[in-house]
Amino acid sequence: MALDAETEIWAHLSSTVFPVYLRNSLLLLVGVGAGTLMLGVVSGFLTALFEFPGRRWLEWMLMLPMAMPAYILAMVYLELLEYSGTLQSALRDFFSWKTPADYWFPEIASIGGAVLMLSLVLYPYVYLLSRNAFQQQSPVFTEAGRLLGDRTRYGLWKIALPMARPAVAVGVSLALMEALADFGTVQLFSVPTFTTGIYHIWFGTANAPAAAQLSLSLLGFVGLLIALERFSRRQQRFHGKASSLRRSERRPLPNRYVPLAQFFCLLPVFLGFFLPGWMLLHWSWQSFSSWNAGRFISDASNSLLLAGITSLLALAVAMLLNFGIRLPNRKMLKGASRLASLGYAFPGPVIALGVLMPLSWFDQHFNQWLNAEGQTGTYWLSGTIFVLIYAYLIRFLALAQGSVESGMASITPQIEDSGRMLGSPQGKVLRDLYLPMLRGSLWTGGLLVFVDVMKELPATLMLQPFNTSTLATRAFAYASEEMLKEAAPWCLAIVMTGLLPVIMLNRKLRSSAIPVDTSHRLMPVPPESQLQPA
Repeated sequence: MALDAETEIWAHLSSTVFPVYLRNSLLLLVGVGAGTLMLGVVSGFLTALFEFPGRRWLEWMLMLPMAMPAYILAMVYLELLEYSGTLQSALRDFFSWKTPADYWFPEIASIGGAVLMLSLVLYPYVYLLSRNAFQQQSPVFTEAGRLLGDRTRYGLWKIALPMARPAVAVGVSLALMEALADFGTVQLFSVPTFTTGIYHIWFGTANAPAAAQLSLSLLGFVGLLIALERFSRRQQRFHGKASSLRRSERRPLPNRYVPLAQFFCLLPVFLGFFLPGWMLLHWSWQSFSSWNAGRFISDASNSLLLAGITSLLALAVAMLLNFGIRLPNRKMLKGASRLASLGYAFPGPVIALGVLMPLSWFDQHFNQWLNAEGQTGTYWLSGTIFVLIYAYLIRFLALAQGSVESGMASITPQIEDSGRMLGSPQGKVLRDLYLPMLRGSLWTGGLLVFVDVMKELPATLMLQPFNTSTLATRAFAYASEEMLKEAAPWCLAIVMTGLLPVIMLNRKLRSSAIPVDTSHRLMPVPPESQLQPA
């Protein structure tokens, strides 16, 4: 559709809105990249390699902002920091200020505010991956740095960070793709980007070719991010010898750095979870008397239904794909499996547009056939929840597929061969052998898909059927009408659901804890004659 469009459309976009979308998207990328890099890498470095008071609490609290969608964080800070909000109203009353000319206050509804909101909720991507990379680094390199007069700053910039670069790059890339795909935050803050442009051009002007061209431009940004990162490290090596692959031990942090480390790790947790969480609880209590329980139950039921069906379908497709590629002579299926998992890199508006067009085409032609037969047509696919589930499945299949694939990797192919030797059909092998052994991976993948569907906003806004709302769309509708306190119960339900994968991740990371190094020396390796087989 983009290629078949008239050239005047692209010329009009290039001379009007495209430069604005491009500038704001680049500023968003640079700001979110710098913010998530600083917050995630430094906090991961401190909690992975140093021991200080409160570290055990901070290492899991740093993951809590993952449960807070960026658009909910934007709602809270709009209510707190805008001109008529709680903080500025209190300042005017205290200092007897009358107009904005009497004082200066930073504008929260701006590109800077959007960068701050997205950085606070996306830095855990970088934190988790960098923390794991720091923990897995060999102590040989740390000891070499100590012999060279290592300081904390030197160890981070000269040794730990360069070796953790692949993990950090993956985390930052994920954060940047999420920032490009964000719709709710930039829409509430009135920052025009590619995602808001696709939405407004599609719904405001019904200009599908222009929306398709903007969608391709946005996909080009995503591909460029991945290509630039891989090109920058194409000839670099980040691994050591097998004999040195022992994990680092934590060493005590010098006392003069402890308050600074505690403050640095606690600040994003306070701003990204505890403060907005407390405000949501407070506003939910205030609006309890006018709370529409029937509407809330209806929206929650729709969200749970969509998330549950999508999770089950995603797990079923992921199981079939991963089981199929283990069979011999399935090279084409392996390529198709990798292609199917690329949907997670596509922003929600792009997927919504790409799904709606072919389904609308089918409904239109099918209704023409029905009219010729004397029957009345309707929205068979494009106006039902099928289109939502289909879009969710494309968007989040990679989460289920990655979880199932990691579980499959730990199962030896000999198990399947044993089942074949006993004459069991493929379906029985899958049901009786693989499913019990993949129970943990299935729960993990299903939960991740479930939570992301509950939080998904732009695709749901563009594809939801008439008279059908979810928790996310209802909360955004309230916020768009400046009824932020009324939106609090809906937002709180989404956040509580998002806590489930955070708790699950914390339990897994707890099992991989590393000891504290109190000797400041490498632990001696026993000679091979003293090593006993497991």
